[in-house]
Amino acid sequence: MQRILIFVYGIAAYILFLAVFGYMAAFLLQLFVPKNINDLGISAPGGVLGAIVLNIALIALFGFLHSLLARDWVKSKLYGVLPRAAERSTYVVQSSLCLALAMWLWQPLDTIIWSVSGPMQMMAFASFALGTMLVLWSTFLIDHFELFGLRQIWTHLRGKDMPQPEFKTPVLYRLVRHPMQLGIIVLVFSTPHMTVGHLLFASSMTAYVFVGLYFEERALLRVFGARYEVYQRDVPFLFPLPFRKANRRSNTADL
Repeated sequence: MQRILIFVYGIAAYILFLAVFGYMAAFLLQLFVPKNINDLGISAPGGVLGAIVLNIALIALFGFLHSLLARDWVKSKLYGVLPRAAERSTYVVQSSLCLALAMWLWQPLDTIIWSVSGPMQMMAFASFALGTMLVLWSTFLIDHFELFGLRQIWTHLRGKDMPQPEFKTPVLYRLVRHPMQLGIIVLVFSTPHMTVGHLLFASSMTAYVFVGLYFEERALLRVFGARYEVYQRDVPFLFPLPFRKANRRSNTADL
């Protein structure tokens, strides 16, 4: 029975992620949702300064918990409370709920920085689609189902153990070390109607990306050691360098 409950929990966690990620797309593009990034939900006290402080605090909370629960020492504590197979799904639930909270409480700062229409608007939407594609493609290259806890719950349901992590550098990961996070940066800045509030959201998320990747790189070095050091040396961190070729010796496996 426990295996079935964990499986159902993992599926629910994944559905929650899909719903929140889809809502975020509409939230940023101001399309078809009850509250978008320039709509007022719950009003914060303190005027513009209060709105800025609350907005930054919401992203900081998302980033802090997102990074904290990814740390090995926190995971080891969770294993004493949660079944190991449910750890990743719980991470997905926490991240999704924190992002949903940030969108629900987000305070609009609607001073316009740019607003475009016609071909430029289409280019903004295309850029957003490109960022979204980078995010999703990157997850499938490294194992989308493991990243969101689905492989863990399926393996647990079958009474088997998860294999040890492997070092892989498929396709996009030969261009930059973190294509998923590059996609996030592209999509949060891609809008035909950029306001001060949207810029704050995009800038705060980008700042978190860099902070989160600092800790992630340290963790990857601990796991993969010299192999990851070679990869760091040969492949750019976040932005591709068109005239630089990665050393193929660092590409240990493809999907």
